[in-house]
Amino acid sequence: MTHPDRATSDADTPISHYAEPDWAAVERLSIEGNDEPLVPMSLAPPPIKVFPAYARMGIPGAVNECYVREGVYRRLLAVARALPEGLSLLVLDGWRPWRVQQYLFDTLQATIQAHHPELDDQALLERTREFVAQPSTAPMAPSPHLTGGAVDVTLCDADGLPLDMGTLFDEAVPASHAAALEIELEESDRRHQARKNRRLLYHAMLAQGFTNLPSEWWHFDLGDQLWAYYGGHDSAYYGPAELDTIESRWRRQL
Repeated sequence: MTHPDRATSDADTPISHYAEPDWAAVERLSIEGNDEPLVPMSLAPPPIKVFPAYARMGIPGAVNECYVREGVYRRLLAVARALPEGLSLLVLDGWRPWRVQQYLFDTLQATIQAHHPELDDQALLERTREFVAQPSTAPMAPSPHLTGGAVDVTLCDADGLPLDMGTLFDEAVPASHAAALEIELEESDRRHQARKNRRLLYHAMLAQGFTNLPSEWWHFDLGDQLWAYYGGHDSAYYGPAELDTIESRWRRQL
């Protein structure tokens, strides 16, 4: 369990501002490849909690589990065990089927276009990619969530209720940027607490080697190309991943 002084320090340490990713540069980073399996986060003991958000929302093709690579699983456990007493790490999403990534991208893009018809194709793409990566199963440029190295998380209290982070998970607004609450605006007790909660999650994840996507306080990466980009690594080690179904197992065996 985290020492109280460490928790206080994390909650008081501002989140640094980072620019949005240069996706062309991200996709140029090489992937060494890694055969770690996808494992279900529901196997994890407390203080991990799992709520597969997209399946519960009825998103077409979503799986009722949060799968991540084995290395990500172990690091998330380390994050959860280092949290202050009474807090748990709530995992909302990990590996996604391509169909889910495509649905999220198309739905957000259509929504933005309906509200901002003045945007040209490039501007529309950039606005959409702010919150949903472009769907790709390309072996050397997969969407982060298709690798099992990207994970969406938040914190919850002893009763399992999510802490206030200032915005909801997947809320596509400027305030969802990780460092957005660091800007001094009208202060309130709620904003102050949400900023502390967001900082605590951010620094707990970074302490275990994750990197954060600046536009989403909930999105963290380990081992994929976004992780290599923001972590300053020469290459990634997680490429596209697939669930080990009975069909895929038989194909390998035969």
